[in-house]
Amino acid sequence: MRILVTNDDGIYSPGIACLAKVASRFGEVTVVAPDVEQSSMGHAITASRPLNYKASPIKFDNLQAYRVNGTPADCVALGMHLWATTDVVLSGINMGTNLGNAMWHSGTLAAAKQAVLLGCKGIALSTVTDKIEPDFDALEPYVEEALNLLLGKPDDEVRLINVNFPPNPTGIQWTRQSVRLYDNEVVPATDPRGRKLYWFNTIPLEPAEEGTDRWAVENGYTSITPLRLDLTDEKALARAIVKTQHV
Repeated sequence: MRILVTNDDGIYSPGIACLAKVASRFGEVTVVAPDVEQSSMGHAITASRPLNYKASPIKFDNLQAYRVNGTPADCVALGMHLWATTDVVLSGINMGTNLGNAMWHSGTLAAAKQAVLLGCKGIALSTVTDKIEPDFDALEPYVEEALNLLLGKPDDEVRLINVNFPPNPTGIQWTRQSVRLYDNEVVPATDPRGRKLYWFNTIPLEPAEEGTDRWAVENGYTSITPLRLDLTDEKALARAIVKTQHV
């Protein structure tokens, strides 16, 4: 199996080092990641300037690793162009969860989506980050457990997957995306020179419902959510067609 590993935290992140290490137990790994952090970049594609790739300034054990002056989706597009025989793209391990509504702006998930758009399986992996850095050594066996489950499934069964780990998982749950409401919070601040700054933050307005990704992680489970690229609201479409036919 030929595996492309990327992320949105950048080539220096300990999360990508952990993922590449675990992924190498499943096949031949190549790392292609942004040269700087690209968190919350979403599915941005660089179209206004050329891209290039260079050897990684840090070493991955016996693995080819490169940095790209672009977004997570750029890294996947370029990586799959240069290594056209890629079987699966793994994105992460993101330092911070990508649950519920966060999927819309996640650069980590966008990399996995880009893989699927290009005809390859894509798996995004993220973990909880509090005030201290995640213990990736302790997380390794749970990452391997999730990959062992997902890489053994046929591509036509599940192609786009979002995985989120609590600090010490007690099991795995298949989940759906939480779509409960959030409140966009703007937090004003000042820099050392007294100039105004603003931080964007989100606060859940509703508790997570059982069976969702948020609920699973909040209750100590690894959450695995199968996703699709088709955003069509099938029920709304069916209602609209019926109304049109009766006009």
